[in-house]
Amino acid sequence: MQSPIFRLASKVVYNGLTIRLYEWYLGRGIANGPKPSHVGLILDGNRRWADQLGLDYTTGHRQGAKKVKQLLEWCREIGIKSLTIYAFSTENYNRSKEEIDAITDILRDNIKEALNGDEIHENQVRVKVMGRFDLLPPDVVQLVHSIEEDTMKYDKFFLNIAFAYGGRAEIVDAVKKIASDVEGGKLRIEEIDEGKIEKGLYTAHLPKSDADLIIRTSGEERLSNFLLWQSAYSELVFIDIFWPDFHKYDLWRAIRTYQKRERRFGA
Repeated sequence: MQSPIFRLASKVVYNGLTIRLYEWYLGRGIANGPKPSHVGLILDGNRRWADQLGLDYTTGHRQGAKKVKQLLEWCREIGIKSLTIYAFSTENYNRSKEEIDAITDILRDNIKEALNGDEIHENQVRVKVMGRFDLLPPDVVQLVHSIEEDTMKYDKFFLNIAFAYGGRAEIVDAVKKIASDVEGGKLRIEEIDEGKIEKGLYTAHLPKSDADLIIRTSGEERLSNFLLWQSAYSELVFIDIFWPDFHKYDLWRAIRTYQKRERRFGA
């Protein structure tokens, strides 16, 4: 049975008057429970959000990028150590050149903003872009290298941006590294194990490569080639709203769902 404060908070939220009471209620409920150390988030629904409002897709993608900045604040607030966001997949390169260029421009602008600001340094955020750099313009690759070098020594919070990314491609790249080590005499075949593969993944720098919780917005219920290795025992939460409409209470509710589940890891 729902508590009176829950019913009141829900009514307030759905009436659109305020969400602070609801967020406070949820935050209090999850404060002392186990928190996911590594959260993956599939940012889905930017285009459909824009379509339903009669806006162009660029506006949807830029609104989605703004929401990511809020997400970082919420994750730091609740004590999540690592965040991996799925921003643009290798399959997304089948879209029109105009849309690809627009999304790439957003990545370029946000990296420049981060490099010229103090936030990532004040919060000691290590930033890494995960994906196939050969698909990115040279100037964006240089910006990626710059922000990764500038934040390499930070370990308070980890932000991974999966861009031009595919989970299968990531595993292929890890296998290629292992094959190169074997060919060069640095590794014997019998020494290959899960740990060696994990060291070749894009997430090898994280305190914990495996994702504890993966959230996907827009109502779609699939991983879409995201963190295929790291999601072996992830808890999955699917939310039926478009990414630009994601709120703090949505994250809080996802964490509450995570806390209610019993993680057996195959046992």
